[in-house]
Amino acid sequence: MPFFNIADITPFEILPGARIRAPFGKHLMLSYLEMDEGAVVPFHRHPHEQGGIVLKGKVELTIEKEVKITEEGSMYIIPPHCLHRAVALGGPAIVLDVFSPVREDYAERFNKYIDPPEATGS
Repeated sequence: MPFFNIADITPFEILPGARIRAPFGKHLMLSYLEMDEGAVVPFHRHPHEQGGIVLKGKVELTIEKEVKITEEGSMYIIPPHCLHRAVALGGPAIVLDVFSPVREDYAERFNKYIDPPEATGS
């Protein structure tokens, strides 16, 4: 199924005050992240390349040692294994992240629309 409506996808909480909806295909995942004011995605790293855009609100984004206040329209790319963190400032925020390859931890909890690659033999 190649089309999704965000309102039809049930979010799941990844951290207190941070919920995602994460449809995915074989090689990439979309993550529609809703953050309550003050919600923190703590420092972490993963083997996935991550790109994103702030759709609403303000997010203090730290990538390695660089800290930037990102706002609506701000985009970023986080290389694999790069330490990063996000904090919603001054109200709620919405961010669209794209991961490649697919984040297995999110995929196990979300996918209800596309069979995972293992199931299709692809």
